[in-house]
Amino acid sequence: MKRSEADKNYMWNMKDMYESDELWEEDYAKAEEMLAEIPSYTEKMTESAENLLALLDYDAMVSEKLEKIYVYANQKSHEDMGEGLYQDMSGRAQNIMVKYQIQSASVTPAIMAMGRDKIDAFVNACEGLKLYKRYFKLIFRKEKHILDADKEELLAGVNELSETSSDIFMMFNNADIRFKDAEDKDGNKKELTHAKYMSYMQGKDRVLRESAFKNLYKEYGKFRNTLAATYAGNLKQHNFFAKTRNYDSGMHYSLSDAAIPVQVYESLIDAVHENIGLLQRYIGIRKKTMKLSELHMYDLYAPMVDDVDMDISYEEAKEIVARGLEPLGDDYIEMLKKGFNGGWIDVYENEGKRAGAYSWGAYGTHPYVLLNHQNNLNSVFTLAHEMGHALHSYYSDKNQPYIYAGYKIFVAEVASTCNEALLVNYLIENSKSESEKKYLINYFLEQFRTTFFRQTMFAEFEKITHEKCAAGETLTADVLCKIYKDLNEFYFGEDAVVDDEISLEWARIPHFYRPFYVYQYATGFAAAIAISSAILDGDKEVLNGYRKFLKSGGSLDPIDLLKMCDVDMCTEKPVNSAMKMFESLLDRFEE
Repeated sequence: MKRSEADKNYMWNMKDMYESDELWEEDYAKAEEMLAEIPSYTEKMTESAENLLALLDYDAMVSEKLEKIYVYANQKSHEDMGEGLYQDMSGRAQNIMVKYQIQSASVTPAIMAMGRDKIDAFVNACEGLKLYKRYFKLIFRKEKHILDADKEELLAGVNELSETSSDIFMMFNNADIRFKDAEDKDGNKKELTHAKYMSYMQGKDRVLRESAFKNLYKEYGKFRNTLAATYAGNLKQHNFFAKTRNYDSGMHYSLSDAAIPVQVYESLIDAVHENIGLLQRYIGIRKKTMKLSELHMYDLYAPMVDDVDMDISYEEAKEIVARGLEPLGDDYIEMLKKGFNGGWIDVYENEGKRAGAYSWGAYGTHPYVLLNHQNNLNSVFTLAHEMGHALHSYYSDKNQPYIYAGYKIFVAEVASTCNEALLVNYLIENSKSESEKKYLINYFLEQFRTTFFRQTMFAEFEKITHEKCAAGETLTADVLCKIYKDLNEFYFGEDAVVDDEISLEWARIPHFYRPFYVYQYATGFAAAIAISSAILDGDKEVLNGYRKFLKSGGSLDPIDLLKMCDVDMCTEKPVNSAMKMFESLLDRFEE
């Protein structure tokens, strides 16, 4: 269906951001003028407290305007990726953001050069600067990692080049690679694409699953050396920036942005290793339930239990999500429904629309959610997940100034996953039959496997490969494949056949081009399980802490934000709490 033919009642209302494209153009022109004024502020910023405040307020105002420009252009382009106008606007928005980064690159080094004592004196002398106390704290925390102004400006320009490996991979993976058709059990040819691959993996036809699995990885195998060089290039550039900025390692560089101690990453891997028997127990249950003599890698996503007919319309999905999230309180549900009915959500697929789902938005306007709703259970969980992000942003924006409203990825997945955990509990407790209950328990078990264990395995692969790169070892395709296969064998245990093809899976994971990113899915999942479990147990203190957490944006470090909810990610306690729930679900499945 073309977008022009779709029901506008199920589209987001971008007029809440800009009434028209013409107003966007006016703001864009204004932003260009504002960018040109930045040097006049930076030149005088160190002379007085008032001048420093003027610069910081002006910089925040420019940044807020640019964010709105950028988000609008991109969201409009996502409505129909074939619409040239919005592709052009999106490109221009990207360009002006780069200009801003270059223009403002000297601010942080200048503040650093002023020194803590002078900044403290300015703050004490100027009431308006007190708002920026945390901002200054974050800058001086990176004191030894900030270079002089000339080098910072150079790195800001070089930063675009640092995306080269990622750009090559994305272009290869999304545009260039083609797969040989798979065959089903009846000998019928089936087109094989990225999207259809996962659909086949989740299907009941084992012949089709094996065919798709082997054909997909056969194609990646043809380019294994090129992909190894591309991935290694990404590691090298990351280690270059880490070394240039005086970090202990690439991991330290990535984690320091959100002030996450390296021990959190290592503690996650250690805790998973200690509980790996539970994953292997699940693999054994899967093998037994599916009545297989051998469980292969292409059997991991196949249904363990018969599908339950759950044809759920979008209107029904909204009601189910609202009921499932009632433990979060009446005011949360009120805002949830306001989002459902207030032009926040773009619901259905149309020609050219961006695939998948996300929550986004700009400060000063309500959040937006992009969906491609299908009438199935997955779409119900997607709605709950994305509205978790949206309401986290809504509450943070309402309660924090612009400079502290944004929150780090480390905590972003907590609000969304907490919603999913509450929803699945509601659905299990209100299931209409034993088969439906088992189906839902299996759904949750798969969330643990794919979001928690799988992402931790990815994180471990990154840790190993980055360390080898930093040590000067050559990461050939053979080396990468062996590391990856060894990890699969350790994680899945003796009840799974770790097929040779899976050793190439590293070559198709886009997230590996965002170093040390995926571990946050696992930590966020563990934190969300701990929080949702406490809320369901009636712990008012955790509920109140969680509501405060949702309003806090980035006003504290992520570790401290989660401590509001009685979750300390510097310990193994949240992971162990999640593992207890996983074990309980395994017990319930086997009843």
